[in-house]
Amino acid sequence: MYKQVIIIRSDLKLPRGKACSQAAHASVDAVLKSDSKIVQAWREAGMAKIVVKVKDEKELVKLFQQAKDNDLTAALITDAGKTVVAPGTKTCVAIGPAEEELIDEITEKLSLL
Repeated sequence: MYKQVIIIRSDLKLPRGKACSQAAHASVDAVLKSDSKIVQAWREAGMAKIVVKVKDEKELVKLFQQAKDNDLTAALITDAGKTVVAPGTKTCVAIGPAEEELIDEITEKLSLL
């Protein structure tokens, strides 16, 4: 089974719409970086996406690096700063799509958003 996990910083207290758009950016970016066979298998399985939260940038970057160290596709989103946050603010990360066991090794202890 395949899934994608999107991790959002809770310390930014993003408005709901902004958080949704950042999550969408992360999801699309990660899919575009992914192997087409994995994306196809994920699509056929229903494109599961789980959105979780972390407390701050340090935790976000740590999880992004763990994903990369484990050869998982990951996308770190840095905001342009045109609306809510300062330019260059790291807002979220998407990991996968990938086999859920591989993603769970990194994200299973995170709380849902």
